[in-house]
Amino acid sequence: MAILNIFKTAGLKLKMFSELVMFSHTLFSLPFAIISMVWAAGGWPSGHVMIWGLIALIGARNGANAFNRLADRTFDEQNPRTAHRHLPRRLLAEKEVVVFVIVNYAIFIVASGMLNLLCLILSPVAIVLISTYSYTKRFTFLSHLYLGFVIASAPIGAWFAVTGNIAFTPFVIGTVVMLWIAGFDIIYGTQDIDFDRRHGLWSIPSFFGLENALRIAKGLHFIMIMLLLFLYLWRDLGWMYLVGIGIATLLLMTEHKIIKPSNRKLMKVASYNLNQVISIVILLCTLIDFFYVS
Repeated sequence: MAILNIFKTAGLKLKMFSELVMFSHTLFSLPFAIISMVWAAGGWPSGHVMIWGLIALIGARNGANAFNRLADRTFDEQNPRTAHRHLPRRLLAEKEVVVFVIVNYAIFIVASGMLNLLCLILSPVAIVLISTYSYTKRFTFLSHLYLGFVIASAPIGAWFAVTGNIAFTPFVIGTVVMLWIAGFDIIYGTQDIDFDRRHGLWSIPSFFGLENALRIAKGLHFIMIMLLLFLYLWRDLGWMYLVGIGIATLLLMTEHKIIKPSNRKLMKVASYNLNQVISIVILLCTLIDFFYVS
């Protein structure tokens, strides 16, 4: 009975930590990291690179998301939209989350070292970048772009993991991810315009207003699609890749069409659910194009 209770408690903690770091949101960065790996390797990379690359990605994003929850815990307590989170409700202790952050960053560094020297050297830099995002909203409305920039490190790092070298293509993929993430993070941020203004937090919606923020988000997503088309020409890709870009464009148009900041459920669909589908569609169409069409 005691052993059963231990497993039950451990399972509950694991579930809460998974919710804390929004593990399902790995679908934002992972598909582009896989595309970057495949293009870098000219096919499927070795099992060694795939396994350690995936471990590095998970360690980095889990550590960064948990760190963000720690940095924002005071604001989360005061915001009705986020007051249900684990730290405001004391479902997880701050010390537990600190240990979780340290362990995941350690996993990231070890995994980076298992990949190659370049990844190991850059791992502390990556940790600084992904951790400092949490504080950008205190002083600049460009925090959305900085978040996108941080997540863009996934496909760039994936390329480095395969080749150990710096190249042009992964930075284009990274820019696509940066603009895409920033765009839908702006959409998500429209829910907190009043709260951000009252508490001195910077965001594009609170600084420029609702309508202008949505125009900026549309502009970022337009440039994202243009860069995906640039990759089509730059890498001489096939028609299946274009099909993926076409579907992604339609989904982005739907996303911008259904935005309604007062409807939390609809905003979750627009900001998260549709974008998870977009990344999967782009991944599948790109892989089909690479292995079976081009």
